[in-house]
Amino acid sequence: MSVQSDLEAFAALLRKWNAVQNLVSRETLDELWPRHIEDSLQLLPLLRDGDLDILDVGSGGGFPAIPLAIASRETQRRFTLVEPVGKKAAFLRTVARELALPITVKAVRVETLDSRETYDAITSRALAALPELLRICASYLAPQGHLLLPKGMNYRRELDAAAQLYDFDVVVHPSLTDPGAAILEIGKLRAKSAS
Repeated sequence: MSVQSDLEAFAALLRKWNAVQNLVSRETLDELWPRHIEDSLQLLPLLRDGDLDILDVGSGGGFPAIPLAIASRETQRRFTLVEPVGKKAAFLRTVARELALPITVKAVRVETLDSRETYDAITSRALAALPELLRICASYLAPQGHLLLPKGMNYRRELDAAAQLYDFDVVVHPSLTDPGAAILEIGKLRAKSAS
């Protein structure tokens, strides 16, 4: 199976399931490739060779994790997808099984994960504002790990709000699919101590 044929199989499954389970908004279903799949794949070059354990928080319809897992098939990467909504988790498990992807799906809230397990990279798309995302993800990030977070046009405001609570390094990568958006690559994340 090629990456392209796997992505097409994923898109077909998503369209089928989306008819009964709202995985992506119906308005964006016609733009599935540019809006969701290509948008997810632009994170691929930002993953490092050492990013073997990847956590995706609030996976929903599987973006960005499933396109990344498909495109990473020739690597040793393993993906853990966290999605508390049972029907969405069932969809993610079906895709992982049918496409034989190295994916574990956890149908729980991310806060209930074992914080002794850390990840080289954490992704999340459209789950929460940046300060909340950093709070959720901080304890699961390996010391040398980084977060890859696609954000919309308000990303600068979210960065300013997050900087009030956390110290971190950030690289802002312009989005290739939306001129107003960006991918925030965040590392060296640590909470500011209360003074």
